[in-house]
Amino acid sequence: MAEFTETGAERPRRSCLYMPGTNARAHEKAKTLPADVLIFDLEDSVAPDAKEAARDQVCAAIAAGGFGRREIVVRVNAMDTPWAEADLRAAAASGAHGVVLPKVTGPDDVRAAGDLLDAEGAGARLWAMMETARAVLAAPEIAAAHGRLAHFTMGLEDLAKELRAEVEGQRTAMLYALERTLLAARAHGLGAIDAVYPDFSDDAGFAAACAQGRGLGFDGKQVIHPRQIAPANAAFAPSAAAVSEAKRIIAAFAAATAKGEHVATLDGRMVEALHAAEARRVVDFADAIAALQTA
Repeated sequence: MAEFTETGAERPRRSCLYMPGTNARAHEKAKTLPADVLIFDLEDSVAPDAKEAARDQVCAAIAAGGFGRREIVVRVNAMDTPWAEADLRAAAASGAHGVVLPKVTGPDDVRAAGDLLDAEGAGARLWAMMETARAVLAAPEIAAAHGRLAHFTMGLEDLAKELRAEVEGQRTAMLYALERTLLAARAHGLGAIDAVYPDFSDDAGFAAACAQGRGLGFDGKQVIHPRQIAPANAAFAPSAAAVSEAKRIIAAFAAATAKGEHVATLDGRMVEALHAAEARRVVDFADAIAALQTA
């Protein structure tokens, strides 16, 4: 389900920055970066013989704090690895807000991870990483698998490798996976975060990927380099013009309802309750972003 700030607005997740679990310098620098979410990685960026040390280092960094209002998430190792259970228990004890579960293949993975977090009494929500063909095909079942599940995150690099497809350009080969996963997420009240863009030196390509993800309906972007944070934040935030228009819609509908009318007219177009509700969401989301920036 969606998670909200203390003001009632949906929590911003425009930029979700990955940091290797062994990189203490990156953990410290993250305290000054404007990412909405910090993801401490214990999986792909950590060699097998460094897994346990990375786990300890990540938990120590989280315990030390200093990350402000940023959402703190740990990407653990997949459920079929020898590190998964210890990773989940450590993440539960660390006080992290969330746990990214990679290489999900079906609802059983999410149920097992969710049950373990329940048993640990953790407050962390689950983020299921959709990066296998089986996961995409089972997206509706995975979305309904456990009450602790809060978000889907896309993992297109692994999925493309499995499909023998390409991710470049307009990501045409990935559109079915993106849309199916997003549909399943929204049908079950989950958030949805778009995949990383690996070439962090390609500003134009990153901007295009962000625009596409925003257009499809994703909440934000996973990022792998600090230079990607600002453009992701801008792409997945409402513009000043959009906020201004939303306020006009809210005012027009309020004026109509004050007169006992259920439909308003604004600039020659009809405004109904659903339009006012979406406008309120836009304004509240902009306020939540502003609160993060002033924290």
